[in-house]
Amino acid sequence: MEKDKMISELVRLVGKENVLCSDMHLKLYEYDASLIRSKPDCIVCPTSTEQVSKVVKFAHDHKIPVIARGSGTNLSGGSVAVRGGIAIVLTRMNRILEMDIENLRVVVQPGVVTLDLKNVLARHGYLYQPDPASEKVTTIGGNFGENSGGPHCLKYGVTSNHVLGVELVLYDGQVVEVGGKALDNPGYDLMGVLGGSEGTLGIVTQAVLRIMPKAEAVKTMLCIFNSIEDGGNTVTAIIGEGIIPATLEMMDNLTIKAVEEAYHVGFPTDAAAILIIELDGLKDGMERLTERILAICRQHNVREIRVAKDQAERDKIWAGRKGAFGAVGRLRPNYLVNDGTVPRTRLPETLAKVVEIGKKYKLPIANVFHAGDGNLHPLILFDERDKDELTRVHAAAMEIMKLCVDMGGTISGEHGIGVEKIQGMSFIFSASDIAAMKKVKAAFDPENMFNPGKVLPETEKAA
Repeated sequence: MEKDKMISELVRLVGKENVLCSDMHLKLYEYDASLIRSKPDCIVCPTSTEQVSKVVKFAHDHKIPVIARGSGTNLSGGSVAVRGGIAIVLTRMNRILEMDIENLRVVVQPGVVTLDLKNVLARHGYLYQPDPASEKVTTIGGNFGENSGGPHCLKYGVTSNHVLGVELVLYDGQVVEVGGKALDNPGYDLMGVLGGSEGTLGIVTQAVLRIMPKAEAVKTMLCIFNSIEDGGNTVTAIIGEGIIPATLEMMDNLTIKAVEEAYHVGFPTDAAAILIIELDGLKDGMERLTERILAICRQHNVREIRVAKDQAERDKIWAGRKGAFGAVGRLRPNYLVNDGTVPRTRLPETLAKVVEIGKKYKLPIANVFHAGDGNLHPLILFDERDKDELTRVHAAAMEIMKLCVDMGGTISGEHGIGVEKIQGMSFIFSASDIAAMKKVKAAFDPENMFNPGKVLPETEKAA
């Protein structure tokens, strides 16, 4: 279909104010937070499920690819239009539609910013647990598409554990409800299929979310170590004692220095590693649990322990953790983030090998990660203007993915496969595995119009 005709029809369907097609807009939407670049043919910013349905039906009728997108914080190229088509940007669908506090649920549109929802709930004494580091800008729809986690996913689970149901636009424009407000809905668990599907199966236009009361008590500790190995062993020991903190977050020395230079939060720049431990729950027993944690830290050579005395000190610690990616971004023009997972017991060994990979490819690598569930975030620093360096970055990233698999883990914990990790799918899935997933994709999207070129490789290779 000619582009001018496509734009005219989209304007007719959703209004001129909701269609963007200038060169400037196409340039703005050609990228996300990954290294992938590719322009859509047009951008549509719908304000309702009805508009999304109309656009999808139009795209289906004319065999045009459709890419759903939120704030564009995707770290694997999942929201980039690698085959052109219509980018459906859902940020204008940003309303909280229903707050059912008594039944611990809310209904939201996909463009609601995660932190905005948290702030609204906090005024009522409740919270929504998933807390990706980009929560200031990331959207609920994007979180569900990636099945995002965050520091508190150790205790409370990832996004899909908090989404009870969705309203979904199918490939032909039909609108269906999957899951819902009731517990234990009968039928197939399609919610389990949709969570983390990266916009390849349909477009979510509403979501029913699980919320919970704020904890009575919270205790936040900053534990300082002279070696990453001691920090990693502390994590293993805490979980091994049957203690599940709300968070167990770790940073290495390069990240600590970057954070301190950027935010001045009081992190010791001579430390090899810091571990942020947070407990939450009932007041009764909190001090005893804290003492158990501190004793374990001392058994594993902790250099210093700082327990936050009030909310201000807690906020300062978390400002450093939440701002880590931005702080590291100041060190070089670009970074590529891996997010493989490994068994907790192999964290020290894996991190040592990541350092070796950095040396092999002559690239600095900063590490900040969800230590409690073994979800690594090596940030490989580089300058994309240096083509040789860019080649080395991709080689290092592939080697780190393979390392995580060899350690008994997987290639992605929460950032998705997108484009950047497609080659790594053969590390963990057989040709039969991938063929089975393609059948699921075909059942939802028989014409491969939703986010084509993402998640699944074009050809199956045995793992």
